Amino acid sequence: MGTQGKLSARERLQILLDPESLVETGVLGHHRATAFGMQRVEAPGDGVITGYGRLAGRTVCVAAEDFAVMGGSIGEMHAGKVSRILELALRLGVPFIQLNESGGARIQEGVVALDRLSEIFRQNTLASGVIPQISVVFGPAAGGAVYSPALTDFTVMTRSACMFVTGPDVIRTVTHEEVSFEDLGGGEVHNRQSGVAHFLADDDRQAIALVRELLGYLPDNNASEPPAVASGEPPRPDEALRDLIPRDHTRAYDIKQVIARVSDAGQFLEIQAHFAPNVVVGFARLRGRPVGVVANQPRVMAGTLDVDASDKAARFVRTCDAFNLPLVTLVDIPGYLPGTDQEHRGLIRHGAKLLYAYAEASVPKLTVILRKAVGGGYIAMSSRGLGADYVLALPDAEVAVLGAEGAANILLKNGQATPEDREAFLREYREELAHPYHAARRGVVDDVIDASEIRPRLIAALEGLRGKTVDRPVKKHGNIPL
Repeated sequence: MGTQGKLSARERLQILLDPESLVETGVLGHHRATAFGMQRVEAPGDGVITGYGRLAGRTVCVAAEDFAVMGGSIGEMHAGKVSRILELALRLGVPFIQLNESGGARIQEGVVALDRLSEIFRQNTLASGVIPQISVVFGPAAGGAVYSPALTDFTVMTRSACMFVTGPDVIRTVTHEEVSFEDLGGGEVHNRQSGVAHFLADDDRQAIALVRELLGYLPDNNASEPPAVASGEPPRPDEALRDLIPRDHTRAYDIKQVIARVSDAGQFLEIQAHFAPNVVVGFARLRGRPVGVVANQPRVMAGTLDVDASDKAARFVRTCDAFNLPLVTLVDIPGYLPGTDQEHRGLIRHGAKLLYAYAEASVPKLTVILRKAVGGGYIAMSSRGLGADYVLALPDAEVAVLGAEGAANILLKNGQATPEDREAFLREYREELAHPYHAARRGVVDDVIDASEIRPRLIAALEGLRGKTVDRPVKKHGNIPL
């Protein structure tokens, strides 16, 4: 075992896989470079261990870069081994897990290293949406080594890991900026700021435990169902939910507490917990069946959608759709985040990604409007018009084009209305348009329920939608907004 809680590549595989299940491939692989004294360099396995084994009894394919061999640098043979095991994973229809720690393309091998590296990216792309791909970054991932993790479905980083396209030395030379490895591309940076990573682990063992937990929600491939577990929990009403969701729409609360009450045994594996926290996404189970959850977080920015939250939710929705996980959307949104910063950053095109993702998704889609579903936010959060299969609302929910105050500002001309007129307008607006019963009468909400009924109603709907099929236009593929 190395310093700072770090494990060797082989130790990581021993913890990840079931005991004595690893079958190695390309064991004797070795570089054939001769330039710059490479003919004298021994590189066992060419710096990567590849093979297949069992994880909780399921077959998976693995590649573990060995930083002790030439800094895990990626040469012709190294890349060839990874590309071949990924290709095998695709043929077998099993998950692919890569354990990354590499200084990037091997300089001594020239362009051939880049060419073979690009083959990995092609295999990542061909496997995308077909088999789950998970990356774990334990140390440096530099230059070309960052793009395979970026192409996989999920990326775990330890606190000692770092990822960057160009390192501090190059940045110092080109832009004269002084930056540390950690500040440039550390685990905190990519979990909180860039959104490149999905999980932040304290050490190697926790990172591997996260992979095992994550895979428990995912199927082997896109033609199989996610792994269900036996659940003896009856779908009883839960009166505690009434107290968790304040009737006062201006009061904040923690949506994660609601998710925990709705989920089996309160278990919820949050994805990208540190990035764009105004929307919460992750995996849970309903009566033993895995589902993807998307929810507004009223505790952060009032649950509005911004550029980052739109990207985060859209990517997650598409991942769930690719791997047959039904979607449960908990809605409490006053709209998109207003402001010149958001508009200039492209809120329109980023927001459109979420519309596209939900409209494209063919898995069962269940929506619960908790308190507010207003304007474009109503549409974006799995509305009936985007293809939601079952939509519920709580009795106090506000479902409208605008909130009552916003509508009054527009429809009461030039602010000339008296306070009495304004109050009368607000009362009429809420009674006529902004309540869930109006939405239910118009067919965009299926039922108005008590908060205690959320879990049993979702479970019943999920069971009823088990055989859902969708007819799609024949096309090569759509064109997702930038």
